[in-house]
Amino acid sequence: MRVTGELAQARALFTALQLHASRLNVTLRPTPPEPDTCCGRGCNGCVWEGFYAATEFWRQDAVAACERAQSQHQA
Repeated sequence: MRVTGELAQARALFTALQLHASRLNVTLRPTPPEPDTCCGRGCNGCVWEGFYAATEFWRQDAVAACERAQSQHQA
């Protein structure tokens, strides 16, 4: 699942990957904080764009950590 700009989607992703990681005994880094400084004017470079970019990076990092743990358990 790629994060495309929906806060509910990002929150669901965080929850699902954190649950999956906990089942594998993997500690993930903290999720990106939700912005609280958006002015609502649709600025180029909006704080929400940064949040969703950070969320995508977090997702990739979390998936890689879980994949490493799974491959170690299978070896």
